[in-house]
Amino acid sequence: MTIARNTLLWISENRKLRQTLPKYKFIRKAVSRFMPGEKLEDALRAAEILRQQSITTVFTHLGENVTDEGDARAVAEEYVDSLEEIHKRKLETSISVKLTHLGLDLSQELCLRNLMTIVERARALGNEVWIDIEQSHYVDRTIATYKTVRHQYPKVGLCLQAYLHRTEKDLEDLLPLSSAIRLVKGAYKEPASIAFKRKSDVDANFFRLAMRMLENSKQGASLAIATHDMQLIRRLIGEAQRLGLSKGDYEIQMLYGIQTGEQLRLAADGYRMRILISYGLYWFPWYVRRLAERPANVFFVLKKLFA
Repeated sequence: MTIARNTLLWISENRKLRQTLPKYKFIRKAVSRFMPGEKLEDALRAAEILRQQSITTVFTHLGENVTDEGDARAVAEEYVDSLEEIHKRKLETSISVKLTHLGLDLSQELCLRNLMTIVERARALGNEVWIDIEQSHYVDRTIATYKTVRHQYPKVGLCLQAYLHRTEKDLEDLLPLSSAIRLVKGAYKEPASIAFKRKSDVDANFFRLAMRMLENSKQGASLAIATHDMQLIRRLIGEAQRLGLSKGDYEIQMLYGIQTGEQLRLAADGYRMRILISYGLYWFPWYVRRLAERPANVFFVLKKLFA
């Protein structure tokens, strides 16, 4: 792990910096490229534009580690509202939730109640829900919650992180459920005993896990390849073709505002392209973790700021 990545992850977890830095105009200007705004209406407007380009979307309301029961319930209500608006506007947009945003730090039971409030509304509206993954010490509880909900409603997906050593075993455990998996590289600071440190090792594990999913797609497994690494994407597309899979047998997911040209090209070529649109006030730690995934992005951001 590079010094730059370590520094960025430290900044993302430092409470004082999370409160101070977002007040600076140049920071707010930098993040505006990667999220359309802080309100649900901003996300809806961006999704409508992307729909015209044959790109589907997924919304996440930014936030994590809620420690007040009322706040956690309000987050669930926010997601219910977003599902209603998505349905009203006939958008092909799903939602993605963090369990600590729904009260997991308070209790798993509270979190499950809030999650089921969201899932039940999604079921009524024919939509789907993704459960995001967080730091390694939340993984067991996140997977347990996913399994509970997945048995009640099949249109629930789970995010897994390729940089964790444990993920291969977790994936094997989930395959019999015909799970929908969004595979990402990972964006939290973890010790070497828990996570791969070298980029080449993370990339190799990502490819290995994605291949396992592709090989099981005919048995019901559903893969979302969530990365901006075009070399890795092209390699997996080639392997999917070799396996006889169609472009509709898997999905490619990217973040709003990153690799926009490639997003448009993939959608135009007929691939299932879905963009994660983030909104909300609690954007700073999310944004810094995005920079930490590829510290070279810092120089890109600085260039855009002073262009």
